Parts: sequence; structure tokens; C-alpha cells
Amino acid sequence: MDLERGKRLLLATRAGGVARAAFVLRVATGGIFAAFGVNKFTNHGSEVHSFGTYGLPSPDSFVYFIGVIETVGGVLLIIGLARKLAALVLSGDMVGAIASAGVKEGGVLNLGLAPALLATMLFLLWAGSGPAALDRRLLCNPGS
Repeated sequence: MDLERGKRLLLATRAGGVARAAFVLRVATGGIFAAFGVNKFTNHGSEVHSFGTYGLPSPDSFVYFIGVIETVGGVLLIIGLARKLAALVLSGDMVGAIASAGVKEGGVLNLGLAPALLATMLFLLWAGSGPAALDRRLLCNPGS
């Protein structure tokens, strides 16, 4: 694959209303992920207890790992950098949340918000970043 084709594939964005929706959803879900990620650090003890009840191995390390994924992934979505990678990793995060906390606890967050966030990540993988994405500004030549 040549460099230009790779850039087109990375930056592909649907047009019109889909692009605007992608932008709004990218920023909104990025904020949600970043907030939940930061919470893994600010309420670490409570999160470790929860992760322990889900039967996850090494819950302390797991909470830090998921906290980094959600914080960094959320910020990447907000600024529109590496959107495909962030959306793909955060999709996996939501599958894990549904399979662990969703199955064990149920509830609005685990079986309401997590599937909605998963669907949004899948939409962003399909739709693109929308306008005002940093990766578009960094990778596009001003003259093209």
C-alpha cells in the first residue's frame, strides 16, 4: 500500500450530516471515556473493589490499565487524532465491560451506556472523524 492510499484510508470521512454527527459523537463520547478513565485513578480503591467482584485477574493493575486506555482514548477522540485506533481499542474496552460488569451486575451503566458507547465506536469506525480532526490537519498537505 502506498503512502497516499494509506492516508486516504486513515482519513476517510463520510460527507454531510454523517460527518457532522461523527464530529459531535466523537467529542461527546471522548469526554465520557476520558471522565470514566480519570475516575479509575481518582476513585481507585472503589474501582479495584468493583473489578475484583467481576472476577478479573489482578484487579489493581487492571484498573490502571483500563484507566489509561479510557483516558488516552477519550482524549484522542476529542482532538480527533488516531480516531480509528482509539475507536477500535475503546470498542474492545466496551465489549469487556459488557462481558464482565454487564453480566455480573447488569444496570444502566453496564447494559445501557456501555452498549451505546460500543455502537458509537463502531459508527466512528465507519463514518470517520468528521470536521475539525487533528489527524486530518497533520496528514493533509495544505496544497492538496
